[in-house]
Amino acid sequence: MNVTHKSGKSIELSLWDTAGQEDYDRLRPLCYPETDVILICFAIDQIQSFENVKDKWIPELNHFLLDTPRLLVGTKKDLRQDSGYITELSMNGQKLISTDEGKELAEKFKSPYIECSAKKNDNIEEVIEAAIELILNNRKGKVLKMCTLL
Repeated sequence: MNVTHKSGKSIELSLWDTAGQEDYDRLRPLCYPETDVILICFAIDQIQSFENVKDKWIPELNHFLLDTPRLLVGTKKDLRQDSGYITELSMNGQKLISTDEGKELAEKFKSPYIECSAKKNDNIEEVIEAAIELILNNRKGKVLKMCTLL
């Protein structure tokens, strides 16, 4: 996909969604070479998704892509406004991951944090813009050709 950065530069982005299942643990790293930025996404209504960031994704990325910039993304931001869903979660002894929890985790691995909602198309452009900024800041003085987002 071609994206125009706020500076006016046209940038070609390739988004790769890698499978998180254990069966793919040996194949997934084959997608990593030449990655320019990593989007680590978790669903704010799924504690296991959030825990996987800490327990699975950060260790794996530290092993294979230590110097690649990362952006932590909390998805399903629209659920913060859904009082019925929040009540339902509460009745099941669950809660949404707070924005502060997301920011705290992002700080641990020195990453920006953004929440978005694909359903409401809220903050999607900001996620892409933040990813591009990370790429550009990481490539200062280098020629920008093609970007790969994971």
